[in-house]
Amino acid sequence: MFYQADLFEQSRCQAHSQPRSPARPTRITAPLTSLAELVDRISAISRRPRYALLVLDLIARQAGTDGRVGPHVPTDQGRVAVRDWLCSALSPLAKRDCRRLALIEAVRSEVTSKAGEAADPHDLEREIDAQLQARITRSGRTSVSRAVSDLVKAGLLRRHYQGYRVDHPNRGAQREAVYTITEEARRILSREGR
Repeated sequence: MFYQADLFEQSRCQAHSQPRSPARPTRITAPLTSLAELVDRISAISRRPRYALLVLDLIARQAGTDGRVGPHVPTDQGRVAVRDWLCSALSPLAKRDCRRLALIEAVRSEVTSKAGEAADPHDLEREIDAQLQARITRSGRTSVSRAVSDLVKAGLLRRHYQGYRVDHPNRGAQREAVYTITEEARRILSREGR
């Protein structure tokens, strides 16, 4: 087997010399009675509590009577994977964000530099829109996954993967995520949504 001592030795030294950051709580199990306590629990776990709360609210609104949503959600365009649906539902939040504007300019300059001057402007715009949408979707899927992981750690959501062969706790093999909101989170969100 291949062994490169400098890589392995360096990583061991760095692991011992760097101070460890304080661990965030992994799971909180105190019963919730109000929306303020729900927000407080999410804030204790997540670095983006408002985003995580929006994800939880969308899941609660889309969930069936059993509290489950996924692996696909019906939309006007057909059935969409739940993570893609959440991503497209939350993507308008970043329209005016400076990072989104910088991304638009970066994609525009990248596509125009590759195309040259002989390219049709309409084709360029379509290519820019397609590239931009692909990057936004990739970034949004990552953000949704992080928010869902935080909600699972907070004990407000359960996640498993369902698909081609069997239900499974791990992703892969054409399995898509299924999210189940806990009863106490549903109760609090439905009470506040009246």
